[in-house]
Amino acid sequence: MKQDNVSWRLAVAHGRAGLAILGILAAGAARAEEIRLDEITVTSPSPIVGPAAARPGGGGGPGVLPVVTDTFSPVTVITRGALASRQPLTLGDALLDRPGLSATTYAPGAASRPIIRGLDTARVRIQENGLGVQDVSDLGEDHAVPVNPLVAERIEVIRGPATLRYGSQAIGGVVSAETGRIPRLAPPNGIAGEVLGGFSSVDLGRNGAARVEAGGETVVVHADGFRSAQDSYRTPLGLQRNSAAESQGGAVGMSYLLDRGFVGLAFSHFDALYQIPGGDAARGRTRLDPTQDKLQSQGEVRPVDGPIEAIRFWLGGSIYRHHEIGIGEDGIDGIQSTFRNREAEARLEIQHVPAIMPFGTLTGALGVQAERRVLGTSGEAGTLLAPTDSRSNALYLFEELALGQGTRLQAAGRIEGARATGTATLFPGDYLPVEGEDPLSYGRRRRFAPKSASFGLLQDLPYGLVASLTGSYVERAPSAFELYSRGPHDATGTFEIGDPSLRLERARTVEASLRRGIGPLRFEATGYATRYTGFVYKRLTGARCDDDFASCGTGTELDQIVYTQQNAAFHGAEIAGQLDLLPVGNGFFGLDAQYDTVRATFDDGTNVPRIPPHRVGGGLFLRTEGWFARVNLLHAFAHTETAPYETRTPGYDDLRAELSYAKALDPAVDGLSEIRVGLVGTNLLDAVIRNSASFKKDEVVLPGRGVRLFVTARF
Repeated sequence: MKQDNVSWRLAVAHGRAGLAILGILAAGAARAEEIRLDEITVTSPSPIVGPAAARPGGGGGPGVLPVVTDTFSPVTVITRGALASRQPLTLGDALLDRPGLSATTYAPGAASRPIIRGLDTARVRIQENGLGVQDVSDLGEDHAVPVNPLVAERIEVIRGPATLRYGSQAIGGVVSAETGRIPRLAPPNGIAGEVLGGFSSVDLGRNGAARVEAGGETVVVHADGFRSAQDSYRTPLGLQRNSAAESQGGAVGMSYLLDRGFVGLAFSHFDALYQIPGGDAARGRTRLDPTQDKLQSQGEVRPVDGPIEAIRFWLGGSIYRHHEIGIGEDGIDGIQSTFRNREAEARLEIQHVPAIMPFGTLTGALGVQAERRVLGTSGEAGTLLAPTDSRSNALYLFEELALGQGTRLQAAGRIEGARATGTATLFPGDYLPVEGEDPLSYGRRRRFAPKSASFGLLQDLPYGLVASLTGSYVERAPSAFELYSRGPHDATGTFEIGDPSLRLERARTVEASLRRGIGPLRFEATGYATRYTGFVYKRLTGARCDDDFASCGTGTELDQIVYTQQNAAFHGAEIAGQLDLLPVGNGFFGLDAQYDTVRATFDDGTNVPRIPPHRVGGGLFLRTEGWFARVNLLHAFAHTETAPYETRTPGYDDLRAELSYAKALDPAVDGLSEIRVGLVGTNLLDAVIRNSASFKKDEVVLPGRGVRLFVTARF
């Protein structure tokens, strides 16, 4: 596969957004005379507490289960060490084996979007450094997320009340990639960085990435870059044809450190070329070439006195485009469809100083958020979705009350104003063509006012235990593609029909958890139940279509799906634990275990489609004297609770292992502070693994037995 070199297009790509951010930079620079702060809190699952990886229980050495105990709902953290050894190329690949998490795996290693508790696309917000990722991966499972985990500092998965901070489209959760592209602090010795590389056997994959930060008391500069390439991967059933991929990109950023805060700006570029495996896509050599240019700004200021403790802002915009390339009906290999997305987002938070009250200490933050998205398609996809314009504005409030004796209460509320403008289509009630009649299309604008609220209790218990109980009511406005879709999407093999009359989706959730992040036994256990009113989903009708509606019912190429609303109930549980059994040198020999399940049904007794199976796993680990070894088996049960027209998925056993060694060095002598090398084995039983949450589970098998060699050097 051939890919053009990375190009950096800063000024032209972002016009007005760039001027606005530069204006903020200029305003922030005028306050350089204030007193400096040693630490600055910028992003977090809650506006009140700091980043998960920086809090007690949030980090740890290689193989240590990161358990965050000071949030009202569990936060899954994928540390930098785990990312460096596993070297996932998509966010879905980084998360798919964690309790409560899965992935779409539409194109493994290229297009795999995270699934949280059986929810995906329009219900899972993916963001980078506090702002939405601004792509079209929520429109189709074949679309890649333009974030490469190779350059991420950590990945957090946020559930529960904290998602109200980001919008009703995060009703299922938030996947947050923190890349550090806007530096917050100067590196301790003026410069710091990391270089990593890897090679995998199952797909002849080659990965490389580097990141560096340099600066002093007032200015810090960041730069990173990555490149990865893989051939079509092997499976126990043979080569998975048309599954090769490559991607590259990077970023430059700069921050001006104020005496009581900072303000920064970063530009990033991403481009890729990847193939779509399975069925007609493989036979037609279908491939996608996403590219994105993004400009982001971020800052924080802490006044010396007064009622405001901190003011924070996030601001960014991007231009995204991808072509869907392949052999068309005319037999010519070329561009068949084009997707374009222009998006901008801004968020401002004001955190008040702690208020000492007779019954406790009250802390909180007030925030406003605004977004605009213009999405368009052309070529064969031009009939899938005519140009749409989506806008939203929101106001949200978090308040937390510490009562003493380890008891904390939290309340949050959010109100939005959203509108979606597009072209609606009036289809027959049975979604089959009427001879001599074409469906009527007309311009339409829908307006919504989602309102959400949550309450939580967090209680410290003896032996380092923390218990939490939360309840939430969340309303979600239907997305533009749920309202206005109306045609073929060849890459996913579907003919999609939206419903312009969809109502607000409402979810009522109760969740309880018990966590322990310190000591030899670390664990988190969570149970939840959600009741949806008007749950929006893709319903298979059983009809088949070709490339136009007139062919529906007689066509053979595409499965017809209709966006439909129905009441539904979700309930499930997630458990992860780790026990240090025996001391070995300066470390421990121990075991870990996990279990997760989600059950989702409609009121009529049928099953919600494409729900991940329940899974159980466990293994042994050893960490001592710089060595880390681990072997782990994850068993997924057969998925038999299927929706209409959905096939059953057999279970599987995924055996994984890792062996690595890390050595601390003297930078003055060696030029490096640490080097780490290792081997990671995946699917060592060479099992046939099919993902029940994938539209292509019957056509696409996940990679077979493979070994990855990795090396990481820090300076």
